[in-house]
Amino acid sequence: MSDIEKQWYVVNTYAGHENRVKENLEKRVESMGLEDNLFRILVAEVLEVEVKSNGKEVEKMKNLFPGYLFVEMIMTDEAWYIVRNTPGVTGFIGSSGGGAKPFPVSDIEMEAILSRIGERKRVIDFAVGDMVRITNGPFANSEGKVVELRESEEVAVIYTTMFNQPIKTEVSYSDCLKV
Repeated sequence: MSDIEKQWYVVNTYAGHENRVKENLEKRVESMGLEDNLFRILVAEVLEVEVKSNGKEVEKMKNLFPGYLFVEMIMTDEAWYIVRNTPGVTGFIGSSGGGAKPFPVSDIEMEAILSRIGERKRVIDFAVGDMVRITNGPFANSEGKVVELRESEEVAVIYTTMFNQPIKTEVSYSDCLKV
């Protein structure tokens, strides 16, 4: 199956049981050999610091979408059946019922969720030494050579020219296209 068919879907679970359902689903994927159809199972959680009345700080995970988890999968009949019939799953969001398969989450929405929880989805097609065109910002439409990639910030350091002078600038991955 091609990578293009892989999409994210929202699965409804009992609130507070998201991690248990995730574990159940991961076990089923492994035991039923569905690794080629089900890829990532994600509970959208962020680390939150709570200050108690005594002034002590306590770190805990906060679920951004209680009662839901996200599944990256190729929507085959078998994979759809396995997910729907996993203990704790109450259904898919975006299905009209009557045997209709659900609609996937849009790439834009999923990228925002992944970004918010610190997961990177973005795959870049350029590397250090490649020429790129800058698409936004003060250097929009100029080209330059990538000299450094800062993965944690998703920033490329690029040498470009302005007024015949070399300029070093930092540009977001999303604002670079390989030439």
